[in-house]
Amino acid sequence: MRRASTQLQMDRREEILAAAKRCFSRSGFHGTSMQEICAEARMSPGSLYRYFPSKEAIIAGIAEQDRADVAQTFRAIAEAPDFFQALAYAARHYIVEESVEEICLQTEIKAESRRNPEIAKIYATIEQDVKSGMLNLLRSAVARGDIPSHIDLEVAATMLMALVDGLYWRRAVDPEFDAETVLPTLLSVTHFLLTGERNTKNEMARRPAAGE
Repeated sequence: MRRASTQLQMDRREEILAAAKRCFSRSGFHGTSMQEICAEARMSPGSLYRYFPSKEAIIAGIAEQDRADVAQTFRAIAEAPDFFQALAYAARHYIVEESVEEICLQTEIKAESRRNPEIAKIYATIEQDVKSGMLNLLRSAVARGDIPSHIDLEVAATMLMALVDGLYWRRAVDPEFDAETVLPTLLSVTHFLLTGERNTKNEMARRPAAGE
């Protein structure tokens, strides 16, 4: 019974976070009230506050989800037989296939971190974790010979994060922006950052075949 109760609590927590994501994406952080989140999650304020006492606590919960997702992605790339192909698949997922709702949520959190000290701390922790994970991934790629040892990994990681941030913002603010068209260029820039060599092959940007 205890295991079932724990699972129920975890499921309810996930439902609240999903509802909050929809609200934040639709109305922004400031424009979303806890009452709106309650309505979206179909639960009473008393029930919601047992899980999350504030909007900042909800953002912290979303951040934990993001950390787990990124960590899993880094592990998959590290274990893949073709480093750059796996990196390309990950880029397609985050840059092209990610929902507009999720993209808008991420840009909303970034913007709010400029105004809200508590959100700023949460966002800084996310950034540190992502960069640390990326550096560990790149170091393992160097050890396997996928990336030459002379590459400045700190600079490469910083630039890759900046590229992703910029493309997220472009998707959030420009409804005409087609991420699919810029993906080959993004992958070529990534290849150059990590090898110092130009990559003229376009197959890195292809859609993965069924079952891949």
